[in-house]
Amino acid sequence: MGEFPLAALIGAAGAVVAVLTFVWGRRSGRQIEVSAQQRAKATAEETASRILDDAKREAETLRKGAVVAGKEEVLQLRESHEQDVRQRRGDIEREEKRVGEREAQVDRARESLEGREQELLRRAREVEEKGQAHVARESELDRLIAEERRKLEQLAGMSAPAAKAELVKRLEDEALADAASRLREIRESAKRNAEREAKKIVALAVQRVAAETTAESTVSAVSLPNDEMKGRIIGREGRNIRAFELATGVDVIIDDTPDTVVVSCFDPVRRETARLALEKLVSDGRIHPGRIEEVVAKARKEVDVAIIETGEQAAYDVGVAGLHPELIKLIGRMKWRTSYGQNILAHSKEVAWLAGMMAAELGLDVALAKRGALLHDVGKVLTHEHEGTHVQLGVEVATKYGENPLVVNCIAAHHDDVPHESEVSVLVQAADGISGSRPGARREAFETYVKRLEGLEKIASSYRGVERVFAIQAGREVRVVVTPEQVDDARMTAMSEEIARRIESELQYPGQIKVVVIRESRAVDFAR
Repeated sequence: MGEFPLAALIGAAGAVVAVLTFVWGRRSGRQIEVSAQQRAKATAEETASRILDDAKREAETLRKGAVVAGKEEVLQLRESHEQDVRQRRGDIEREEKRVGEREAQVDRARESLEGREQELLRRAREVEEKGQAHVARESELDRLIAEERRKLEQLAGMSAPAAKAELVKRLEDEALADAASRLREIRESAKRNAEREAKKIVALAVQRVAAETTAESTVSAVSLPNDEMKGRIIGREGRNIRAFELATGVDVIIDDTPDTVVVSCFDPVRRETARLALEKLVSDGRIHPGRIEEVVAKARKEVDVAIIETGEQAAYDVGVAGLHPELIKLIGRMKWRTSYGQNILAHSKEVAWLAGMMAAELGLDVALAKRGALLHDVGKVLTHEHEGTHVQLGVEVATKYGENPLVVNCIAAHHDDVPHESEVSVLVQAADGISGSRPGARREAFETYVKRLEGLEKIASSYRGVERVFAIQAGREVRVVVTPEQVDDARMTAMSEEIARRIESELQYPGQIKVVVIRESRAVDFAR
């Protein structure tokens, strides 16, 4: 019990000490905190004062720098302004000098114009005076001319209009004679030069073309193994031969010619079909109407294939590419078509070669010349099927299958039905004439030949002043003898051209015809 109060006192004393310590520590801490705050405030005030002083010093420095920079800029601006002022002053002085020079030039020009004006006025007065003198002189000349005209009329017994008309007529006659003479000289000179060059080109082309000269006929002969085959071809009561002619459209001629039957037809394709069919029937030996129709059908197919192959081979031989298949067929059909006895395919190939050679010599389009020449007679294989001339049909088919317009013109102009549009067209016409007019190329009936000669003589005899007409060289030349008193040299030249043009328009003939007009004056007297 005695120990307990002591411990309690010690505990109470400790608690009091702790409370006092806490209170003292708190008061000490507050004082420390207040002291720290006071020190921090003093430090901040000192820092702020220092920053404010630095800012004031920096602002003063900036102010002084700005003032210096402003002064320098003002000085630079002043110098630049003074320089601009000096430059403008110089420009103004130069402009004033230039204006002064222009004013001086204007003054000189004004003085010159015034002098010229005075000179013009002086010349105008002189011209007026000369004009008055000229009018007076013209009046005097008119009076003198009228007086001379009256004297001439009295001497000549002819009025002035009549004399003028006579003079004009004489001048016209002299001018016409001179013009005709000059025209004849020019034509003869051009003809000599052109003919020489043309002959050279044609000769070179002809020398390089070797073509057959035989003419073809309208019949084909089929050889038989013996004469007994003729009876089998005829058949009982002629039924075989009638069936054959009906199926082929040809005439079969069986005569006394040993071991031969003749097939005749103006359509060469049908004639060729009939020839092949008859040869097959003869070799096979079985001849009756049913077999005839079968063989004819096979022969027709073979001929169709041969037509295409022939057309392609012809185009290849000539060197023409890109033809339409229908044109190839028409070219192939040319092989079995003739004109004046001349095979059209051989003729067209020959014309193509000639035209190509001449085009090469003249530096023209060789391929175009060959194409136009190969197709120039393509319409002849259509004349027995369609209306129109072979030229019209050829133009239509070539246009239909998209040929070049120049090629179409070669077809249209090779008989001068339309004007030539290119040099190639003229070459095709010339090559056509060469191929058709060479010896042995064509033949014509005697009646046609005589009719052509009569037509030539009739055309030439229809002109005034013609005394006699001679058609010579198988109708390839016409010589016209004229009366010298009625036809002069100028009229003679014009007459030959007129006759040639009429022959071209009114007659049909192969090749060309030369027209020669002969005028001969003779003076005869006798010494007694």
